[in-house]
Amino acid sequence: MKKIITYLPSSTAYFFILLFFYTSISKILDFENFEVQIGQSPLLSAYAGIVSYGVIITELIIVLFLSIPKTRLLGLYASTALMSAFTIYIYIILNFSDFVPCSCGGILEKLGWTEHLIFNIVCVGIGIVAIYLETVIRNLSTRTNISLLFISNVLSIALVIILFISSEHIIKKENNFTRRFFPNGLIEQEKRKLDNDFYYFAGQDQTSIFLGSITRPLEAKILSKNLSKSSNFKIQLDSYVHLYKNLRLLINSPHYYLHDGSVPVIFRGKINNPAALTISYKDAYFDQLAVVDSTKFVFRTISGKTKAFTLGILNLNDGKKVKLHPEILTKQTDGIFDSDGLLISESDRKKLIYTYTYRNQLLVMNQNINEHLSQNTIDTTSIAKIQTTTLSDGRNKMSAPSYRVNKLQTIYKKYLFNNSDLMGKNESRKKWKSASIIDIYNIENRSYVGSVYIADRNDKKISGLMVTEDHLYAIIGTEIISYSFRESLLNALQ
Repeated sequence: MKKIITYLPSSTAYFFILLFFYTSISKILDFENFEVQIGQSPLLSAYAGIVSYGVIITELIIVLFLSIPKTRLLGLYASTALMSAFTIYIYIILNFSDFVPCSCGGILEKLGWTEHLIFNIVCVGIGIVAIYLETVIRNLSTRTNISLLFISNVLSIALVIILFISSEHIIKKENNFTRRFFPNGLIEQEKRKLDNDFYYFAGQDQTSIFLGSITRPLEAKILSKNLSKSSNFKIQLDSYVHLYKNLRLLINSPHYYLHDGSVPVIFRGKINNPAALTISYKDAYFDQLAVVDSTKFVFRTISGKTKAFTLGILNLNDGKKVKLHPEILTKQTDGIFDSDGLLISESDRKKLIYTYTYRNQLLVMNQNINEHLSQNTIDTTSIAKIQTTTLSDGRNKMSAPSYRVNKLQTIYKKYLFNNSDLMGKNESRKKWKSASIIDIYNIENRSYVGSVYIADRNDKKISGLMVTEDHLYAIIGTEIISYSFRESLLNALQ
């Protein structure tokens, strides 16, 4: 029995030496992957760089302490405290995180999170017993060592909890371009082949998805939401006297709208009725249009005074139909490229969103656009990185490759889905090159929710995006694909 008491502390030390030396070396040999794993942790995303280096250094220092007889007791204290930190980390993941990530690699890579938790608890127990026996062997004060054991473990647990709370706040409110991916957040459900790659999402109603065509603007494609049924809908305009250059279709049930801001003209018709009547002609020139209701629209145009992009309202029932709001879009350099972006509307909540293309900012506006709030996307590009040249006729032209930040957006209720064009911190470059990244924002509390990947198909990236209550639809090349939300993502959205 005395031999067991004598050898148990040293055996425990050897066990921890093996454990921490193996795991630290495996992390060093595959450090990039380890840093990515920490970066995608639902607890420590904001501190991925510090934590990834800190864990490895701590493990190697513990190995050194355990290897020297005089510092073995200190090494046992540190080993037990570190295992307590790992234990509370796993406990928080299983009970308080938005999702449970994939298990990390290393010596225990075959274990799930629950098995990891049990293993860590056992290690903490072994460490406590070894510390107690070591104090008996050395004839040290039991009370003092129990106090040190308690304090070291409580401090390590508190550190993890503090990092978790702080990381959550940074990621959701003060993000420094660290994404948090929902593992396999989207599940491919159905797909349908399209006859060309010139389709775009025009809108939806309760049962159907509507696609417009760039090359055949008077033909709409109507799909059931499970993509099993498809039909074509031909629109008949009441006037063909105009030279249309860019007719686009918008759906706002129960109406559809065809518009061409270069004429400018807006047609309106009832869904399933091919007859479309002119409701606006030469009221306002525009290059983007969002529907507020059947007679009210928000548009983007170039101001004759400032020569910069400006938002305005077209109200067909108002004596003064057009009202510009030059105060909304902020100019940084030229007022065109630096203010470029995408205007979209969310009909249920009567909100409009303008997302800047070349900077990390979006505007949330009411239907009269007389109230607007600014919200940042998670990347750090606050100033548009563009270079322009003024031509002899006074027009500006982009003279260098654009540094595009936000590419494509859609909105459903209070959630904005943004296709970002930039790679964030601690992300896999290989994954980034083979997939599109969709960042999700809650525009009501102005927070970042998380991100998902949409894999490329035949080397094509998404060109269209639409979201319903429980599905995301994407146009990629000549396919439209529906994805359901995995439970972890659905819970976060609810």
